[in-house]
Amino acid sequence: MPEQASPFSTRPRLYPASSAYETRMLDVGDGHRLYIEQSGAKGGIPVVVLHGGPGGGCTASMRRYFDPDKYRAVLFDQRGCGRSTPFASVDHNTTWDLVEDIERIRKELGIERWIVFGGSWGSTLALLYAQKHPAHVHVLVLRGIFTMTRAELDWFYGGAGAQFWPEAWERFAHAVPEAEREDLITAYGARIFGKDEAVAQSFCEGWTAWENTLATIGSTGQGATPAARHARAFARIENHYFSHGGWLETDRQIMRDMPKIAHIPGHIVQGRYDMICPPHVAYALHKAWPGSEIHILSDSGHAMSEPGITLALLDIMNRIAQNPPLGN
Repeated sequence: MPEQASPFSTRPRLYPASSAYETRMLDVGDGHRLYIEQSGAKGGIPVVVLHGGPGGGCTASMRRYFDPDKYRAVLFDQRGCGRSTPFASVDHNTTWDLVEDIERIRKELGIERWIVFGGSWGSTLALLYAQKHPAHVHVLVLRGIFTMTRAELDWFYGGAGAQFWPEAWERFAHAVPEAEREDLITAYGARIFGKDEAVAQSFCEGWTAWENTLATIGSTGQGATPAARHARAFARIENHYFSHGGWLETDRQIMRDMPKIAHIPGHIVQGRYDMICPPHVAYALHKAWPGSEIHILSDSGHAMSEPGITLALLDIMNRIAQNPPLGN
Protein backbone atom coordinates (compact mmCIF):
# COMPACT_ATOMS: atom_id res chain seq x y z
CA MET A 1 0.00 0.00 0.00
CA PRO A 2 1.90 3.07 -1.20
CA GLU A 3 1.89 6.28 0.81
CA GLN A 4 1.56 9.19 -1.57
CA ALA A 5 2.18 12.90 -1.30
CA SER A 6 1.12 14.21 -4.70
CA PRO A 7 0.06 11.03 -6.40
CA PHE A 8 -0.59 11.49 -10.08
CA SER A 9 0.45 14.95 -11.27
CA THR A 10 1.53 18.26 -9.81
CA ARG A 11 -1.81 20.03 -9.69
CA PRO A 12 -5.50 19.20 -10.10
CA ARG A 13 -6.97 19.57 -13.57
CA LEU A 14 -10.65 19.32 -12.91
CA TYR A 15 -13.09 19.16 -15.80
CA PRO A 16 -15.29 22.20 -16.45
CA ALA A 17 -18.48 22.24 -14.40
CA SER A 18 -20.63 21.82 -17.50
CA SER A 19 -24.30 22.62 -17.10
CA ALA A 20 -26.67 19.80 -16.25
CA TYR A 21 -28.55 18.70 -19.35
CA GLU A 22 -31.53 17.65 -17.25
CA THR A 23 -32.90 18.59 -13.84
CA ARG A 24 -36.04 17.27 -12.24
CA MET A 25 -37.86 16.87 -8.97
CA LEU A 26 -38.73 13.27 -8.12
CA ASP A 27 -41.54 12.44 -5.71
CA VAL A 28 -40.24 9.60 -3.50
CA GLY A 29 -43.20 9.48 -1.13
CA ASP A 30 -43.58 10.42 2.53
CA GLY A 31 -43.95 14.05 1.44
CA HIS A 32 -40.39 14.22 0.05
CA ARG A 33 -39.34 15.42 -3.42
CA LEU A 34 -35.71 15.06 -4.49
CA TYR A 35 -33.74 17.38 -6.74
CA ILE A 36 -31.92 15.30 -9.41
CA GLU A 37 -29.61 16.42 -12.19
CA GLN A 38 -27.75 14.73 -15.02
CA SER A 39 -24.70 16.10 -16.81
CA GLY A 40 -22.05 14.93 -19.25
CA ALA A 41 -22.70 12.44 -22.02
CA LYS A 42 -26.24 11.07 -22.26
CA GLY A 43 -24.85 7.73 -23.42
CA GLY A 44 -21.86 7.80 -21.11
CA ILE A 45 -20.78 5.60 -18.23
CA PRO A 46 -23.37 6.13 -15.47
CA VAL A 47 -22.05 7.36 -12.12
CA VAL A 48 -24.16 8.41 -9.15
CA VAL A 49 -22.61 10.94 -6.77
CA LEU A 50 -23.51 10.70 -3.06
CA HIS A 51 -22.80 13.89 -1.14
CA GLY A 52 -21.70 14.13 2.45
CA GLY A 53 -23.28 15.20 5.68
CA PRO A 54 -25.85 13.74 5.93
CA GLY A 55 -27.50 16.99 4.99
CA GLY A 56 -24.78 18.56 2.85
CA GLY A 57 -26.34 18.72 -0.60
CA CYS A 58 -24.66 18.45 -4.01
CA THR A 59 -22.85 21.25 -5.83
CA ALA A 60 -21.82 21.96 -9.42
CA SER A 61 -18.17 21.39 -8.47
CA MET A 62 -18.96 17.71 -7.90
CA ARG A 63 -19.48 17.32 -11.66
CA ARG A 64 -15.86 18.26 -12.29
CA TYR A 65 -14.42 14.83 -11.46
CA PHE A 66 -16.01 13.22 -14.51
CA ASP A 67 -14.94 13.65 -18.13
CA PRO A 68 -18.16 15.03 -19.70
CA ASP A 69 -17.39 13.18 -22.92
CA LYS A 70 -17.20 9.84 -21.11
CA TYR A 71 -19.52 9.96 -18.11
CA ARG A 72 -23.22 10.36 -17.47
CA ALA A 73 -23.10 11.94 -14.00
CA VAL A 74 -26.17 11.75 -11.76
CA LEU A 75 -26.23 14.06 -8.75
CA PHE A 76 -29.06 14.54 -6.28
CA ASP A 77 -29.80 16.27 -3.01
CA GLN A 78 -30.71 13.76 -0.33
CA ARG A 79 -33.90 14.15 1.68
CA GLY A 80 -34.28 17.49 3.42
CA CYS A 81 -31.25 19.29 2.02
CA GLY A 82 -30.11 21.38 -0.94
CA ARG A 83 -32.96 21.85 -3.38
CA SER A 84 -34.95 18.85 -2.15
CA THR A 85 -38.15 19.48 -0.21
CA PRO A 86 -39.34 19.84 2.49
CA PHE A 87 -36.17 21.67 3.47
CA ALA A 88 -34.36 20.57 6.66
CA SER A 89 -37.07 17.99 7.38
CA VAL A 90 -36.11 14.94 9.45
CA ASP A 91 -39.52 13.27 9.11
CA HIS A 92 -39.31 10.01 7.14
CA ASN A 93 -35.61 10.72 6.74
CA THR A 94 -33.45 7.71 7.62
CA THR A 95 -30.50 5.87 6.12
CA TRP A 96 -32.79 3.21 4.69
CA ASP A 97 -35.04 5.81 3.10
CA LEU A 98 -31.96 7.16 1.30
CA VAL A 99 -30.79 3.70 0.21
CA GLU A 100 -34.15 3.09 -1.42
CA ASP A 101 -34.18 6.60 -2.91
CA ILE A 102 -30.94 5.77 -4.74
CA GLU A 103 -32.50 2.61 -6.11
CA ARG A 104 -35.65 4.49 -7.12
CA ILE A 105 -33.53 7.05 -9.00
CA ARG A 106 -31.65 4.26 -10.80
CA LYS A 107 -34.90 2.73 -12.01
CA GLU A 108 -36.40 6.10 -12.91
CA LEU A 109 -33.40 6.88 -15.13
CA GLY A 110 -33.35 3.45 -16.76
CA ILE A 111 -29.85 2.56 -15.59
CA GLU A 112 -29.02 -1.11 -15.07
CA ARG A 113 -25.67 -0.70 -13.30
CA TRP A 114 -23.63 2.31 -12.30
CA ILE A 115 -20.49 3.48 -10.56
CA VAL A 116 -21.20 4.73 -7.04
CA PHE A 117 -19.03 7.69 -6.00
CA GLY A 118 -19.20 9.08 -2.47
CA GLY A 119 -17.17 10.65 0.29
CA SER A 120 -17.48 10.92 4.07
CA TRP A 121 -21.17 10.23 4.80
CA GLY A 122 -21.45 9.55 1.07
CA SER A 123 -19.04 6.62 1.54
CA THR A 124 -21.31 5.23 4.29
CA LEU A 125 -24.34 5.48 2.06
CA ALA A 126 -22.47 4.03 -0.94
CA LEU A 127 -21.37 0.96 1.04
CA LEU A 128 -24.85 0.36 2.47
CA TYR A 129 -26.45 0.78 -0.96
CA ALA A 130 -23.99 -1.64 -2.53
CA GLN A 131 -24.53 -4.18 0.23
CA LYS A 132 -28.30 -3.96 -0.30
CA HIS A 133 -28.23 -3.84 -4.13
CA PRO A 134 -24.91 -5.37 -5.25
CA ALA A 135 -26.23 -6.43 -8.67
CA HIS A 136 -26.54 -2.79 -9.72
CA VAL A 137 -23.05 -1.57 -8.76
CA HIS A 138 -20.12 -1.71 -11.21
CA VAL A 139 -17.47 -0.03 -9.06
CA LEU A 140 -17.29 1.90 -5.77
CA VAL A 141 -15.12 5.03 -5.59
CA LEU A 142 -14.94 6.22 -1.98
CA ARG A 143 -13.22 9.03 -0.10
CA GLY A 144 -12.84 9.81 3.63
CA ILE A 145 -14.33 6.57 4.95
CA PHE A 146 -17.02 6.71 7.63
CA THR A 147 -18.81 3.53 8.76
CA MET A 148 -21.19 5.01 11.36
CA THR A 149 -19.78 3.24 14.42
CA ARG A 150 -19.97 4.50 17.97
CA ALA A 151 -16.18 4.72 18.08
CA GLU A 152 -16.12 7.07 15.06
CA LEU A 153 -18.79 9.31 16.58
CA ASP A 154 -16.97 9.30 19.92
CA TRP A 155 -13.76 10.34 18.17
CA PHE A 156 -15.35 13.41 16.66
CA TYR A 157 -17.90 14.37 19.31
CA GLY A 158 -16.24 12.91 22.40
CA GLY A 159 -13.10 14.99 22.52
CA ALA A 160 -10.39 13.04 20.68
CA GLY A 161 -10.20 15.70 18.00
CA ALA A 162 -9.91 18.28 20.76
CA GLN A 163 -6.38 17.08 21.46
CA PHE A 164 -5.39 18.54 18.09
CA TRP A 165 -7.83 21.47 17.98
CA PRO A 166 -8.31 22.61 21.60
CA GLU A 167 -9.36 26.15 20.72
CA ALA A 168 -12.02 24.98 18.22
CA TRP A 169 -13.19 22.30 20.65
CA GLU A 170 -13.58 24.88 23.41
CA ARG A 171 -15.89 26.95 21.22
CA PHE A 172 -17.91 23.85 20.33
CA ALA A 173 -18.10 22.08 23.69
CA HIS A 174 -18.38 25.12 25.95
CA ALA A 175 -21.56 26.24 24.21
CA VAL A 176 -23.40 23.88 26.60
CA PRO A 177 -23.12 23.54 30.39
CA GLU A 178 -20.30 21.35 31.69
CA ALA A 179 -22.76 18.74 32.99
CA GLU A 180 -23.93 18.06 29.40
CA ARG A 181 -20.53 17.82 27.72
CA GLU A 182 -20.26 14.06 28.11
CA ASP A 183 -22.82 13.68 25.31
CA LEU A 184 -22.59 16.58 22.91
CA ILE A 185 -24.73 14.92 20.24
CA THR A 186 -27.66 14.85 22.67
CA ALA A 187 -26.87 18.27 24.16
CA TYR A 188 -26.74 19.95 20.76
CA GLY A 189 -29.78 18.02 19.55
CA ALA A 190 -31.90 19.33 22.42
CA ARG A 191 -31.16 22.88 21.28
CA ILE A 192 -31.15 22.30 17.52
CA PHE A 193 -34.66 20.85 17.79
CA GLY A 194 -35.80 23.18 20.55
CA LYS A 195 -38.61 25.72 20.34
CA ASP A 196 -36.40 28.82 20.43
CA GLU A 197 -35.59 29.46 16.76
CA ALA A 198 -32.72 31.84 17.46
CA VAL A 199 -31.05 29.36 19.82
CA ALA A 200 -31.66 26.53 17.35
CA GLN A 201 -30.02 28.46 14.52
CA SER A 202 -27.05 29.39 16.68
CA PHE A 203 -26.46 25.75 17.58
CA CYS A 204 -26.92 24.65 13.96
CA GLU A 205 -24.15 27.06 13.00
CA GLY A 206 -21.92 25.93 15.88
CA TRP A 207 -22.39 22.27 14.97
CA THR A 208 -21.53 22.92 11.32
CA ALA A 209 -18.58 25.19 12.12
CA TRP A 210 -16.91 22.47 14.26
CA GLU A 211 -16.90 20.10 11.29
CA ASN A 212 -15.88 22.74 8.77
CA THR A 213 -12.94 23.77 10.93
CA LEU A 214 -11.42 20.28 10.87
CA ALA A 215 -12.06 19.55 7.19
CA THR A 216 -8.78 20.67 5.63
CA ILE A 217 -5.15 20.10 6.48
CA GLY A 218 -4.44 23.82 6.08
CA SER A 219 -7.13 24.97 8.52
CA THR A 220 -6.16 27.75 10.93
CA GLY A 221 -8.63 26.46 13.51
CA GLN A 222 -10.89 29.47 13.17
CA GLY A 223 -13.34 28.33 10.52
CA ALA A 224 -15.69 30.65 8.65
CA THR A 225 -19.25 31.08 9.86
CA PRO A 226 -21.35 28.69 7.75
CA ALA A 227 -24.21 29.98 5.64
CA ALA A 228 -27.34 29.99 7.80
CA ARG A 229 -29.54 27.98 5.43
CA HIS A 230 -26.91 25.32 4.81
CA ALA A 231 -26.15 25.04 8.53
CA ARG A 232 -29.82 24.52 9.37
CA ALA A 233 -30.20 21.48 7.12
CA PHE A 234 -26.73 20.11 7.78
CA ALA A 235 -26.95 20.23 11.58
CA ARG A 236 -30.57 19.08 11.89
CA ILE A 237 -30.19 16.12 9.57
CA GLU A 238 -26.71 15.10 10.75
CA ASN A 239 -27.65 15.28 14.43
CA HIS A 240 -30.84 13.31 13.70
CA TYR A 241 -28.85 10.55 11.98
CA PHE A 242 -26.09 10.40 14.57
CA SER A 243 -28.58 10.37 17.45
CA HIS A 244 -30.03 7.18 15.99
CA GLY A 245 -26.73 5.52 15.06
CA GLY A 246 -27.77 5.66 11.42
CA TRP A 247 -30.48 3.07 12.12
CA LEU A 248 -27.96 0.29 11.53
CA GLU A 249 -28.75 -3.19 12.82
CA THR A 250 -25.45 -3.43 14.68
CA ASP A 251 -22.63 -1.01 15.42
CA ARG A 252 -20.35 -2.65 12.85
CA GLN A 253 -22.95 -3.57 10.26
CA ILE A 254 -20.94 -2.27 7.31
CA MET A 255 -17.86 -4.32 8.23
CA ARG A 256 -20.03 -7.35 8.99
CA ASP A 257 -21.57 -7.22 5.53
CA MET A 258 -18.42 -6.63 3.47
CA PRO A 259 -18.52 -10.25 2.15
CA LYS A 260 -21.66 -9.23 0.22
CA ILE A 261 -19.59 -6.89 -1.97
CA ALA A 262 -16.22 -8.66 -1.90
CA HIS A 263 -16.48 -9.16 -5.69
CA ILE A 264 -17.14 -5.48 -6.50
CA PRO A 265 -14.04 -3.47 -7.42
CA GLY A 266 -13.42 -0.53 -5.12
CA HIS A 267 -11.12 2.47 -4.75
CA ILE A 268 -10.48 4.13 -1.39
CA VAL A 269 -8.92 7.59 -1.18
CA GLN A 270 -8.02 8.69 2.34
CA GLY A 271 -6.17 11.65 3.82
CA ARG A 272 -3.48 10.65 6.32
CA TYR A 273 -4.39 13.67 8.47
CA ASP A 274 -8.16 13.38 8.22
CA MET A 275 -9.39 14.67 11.59
CA ILE A 276 -13.05 13.89 10.88
CA CYS A 277 -12.77 10.33 9.58
CA PRO A 278 -9.49 8.82 10.93
CA PRO A 279 -7.56 6.68 8.40
CA HIS A 280 -7.53 3.49 10.49
CA VAL A 281 -11.18 3.00 9.45
CA ALA A 282 -10.29 3.20 5.75
CA TYR A 283 -7.44 0.77 6.26
CA ALA A 284 -9.67 -1.72 8.09
CA LEU A 285 -12.23 -1.47 5.28
CA HIS A 286 -9.51 -2.13 2.69
CA LYS A 287 -8.30 -5.22 4.59
CA ALA A 288 -11.86 -6.57 4.67
CA TRP A 289 -12.42 -5.91 0.94
CA PRO A 290 -10.36 -8.06 -1.42
CA GLY A 291 -11.47 -6.11 -4.48
CA SER A 292 -10.29 -2.73 -3.22
CA GLU A 293 -7.22 -0.60 -3.73
CA ILE A 294 -6.32 2.16 -1.26
CA HIS A 295 -4.44 5.44 -1.51
CA ILE A 296 -3.52 7.07 1.81
CA LEU A 297 -2.30 10.55 1.02
CA SER A 298 0.31 12.05 3.31
CA ASP A 299 -0.48 15.66 2.40
CA SER A 300 -4.24 15.61 2.87
CA GLY A 301 -7.01 15.99 5.41
CA HIS A 302 -10.70 15.24 4.91
CA ALA A 303 -12.14 17.48 2.21
CA MET A 304 -12.62 16.37 -1.38
CA SER A 305 -11.10 19.72 -2.40
CA GLU A 306 -7.70 18.87 -0.87
CA PRO A 307 -5.30 18.84 -3.87
CA GLY A 308 -3.98 15.32 -3.24
CA ILE A 309 -7.48 13.89 -2.86
CA THR A 310 -8.68 15.73 -5.96
CA LEU A 311 -5.79 14.32 -7.98
CA ALA A 312 -6.38 10.78 -6.79
CA LEU A 313 -10.11 10.87 -7.53
CA LEU A 314 -9.52 12.35 -10.99
CA ASP A 315 -6.95 9.70 -11.81
CA ILE A 316 -9.24 6.89 -10.69
CA MET A 317 -12.17 8.17 -12.75
CA ASN A 318 -9.94 8.70 -15.81
CA ARG A 319 -8.55 5.17 -15.50
CA ILE A 320 -12.03 3.71 -15.28
CA ALA A 321 -13.08 5.71 -18.36
CA GLN A 322 -10.15 4.21 -20.30
CA ASN A 323 -11.37 0.70 -19.50
CA PRO A 324 -15.09 1.18 -18.90
CA PRO A 325 -17.30 -1.42 -17.23
CA LEU A 326 -19.77 -3.16 -19.51
CA GLY A 327 -23.52 -3.39 -19.23
CA ASN A 328 -24.66 0.16 -18.47
